[in-house]
Amino acid sequence: LRDKPLVVVIFTCASCPTAVDYEGRIGELVKAHGGPEGPVAVVPICVNRVAADQLPALTKRVAERSLNFHYLYDETQQIAKDYGAIFTPEFYLLDRDRKVVYMGALDDATDPAMVQVRYLEAAIEATLAGKTPEITETIA
Repeated sequence: LRDKPLVVVIFTCASCPTAVDYEGRIGELVKAHGGPEGPVAVVPICVNRVAADQLPALTKRVAERSLNFHYLYDETQQIAKDYGAIFTPEFYLLDRDRKVVYMGALDDATDPAMVQVRYLEAAIEATLAGKTPEITETIA
């Protein structure tokens, strides 16, 4: 990920209905900023230990749904503990120095049609412009 100016770490899973509701928006994030040419590496991580959230099931899910991202899996759950993540999905934006500059919710509504504020998008834009995001933390 060294060549990417920004990294978005997402703690998510396939067993939580709310996290599943965000799969499409994670895909949109990858389309807008990620991919080989994009300035942002998008890294979804699952740490849950239920069968639906383990790597074989997640890999199958990516293939079946033709998702444009892959899940990482940490069976030790240590990375979530290190970040302090307790919700799914929960988003962390890391700057060029890999310091957290935003953490929390992607936006202000679970229903995509109701979204008024895109917290992560605003943080990405500000950070790419060399500024500190106006909002640096929300509750996921």
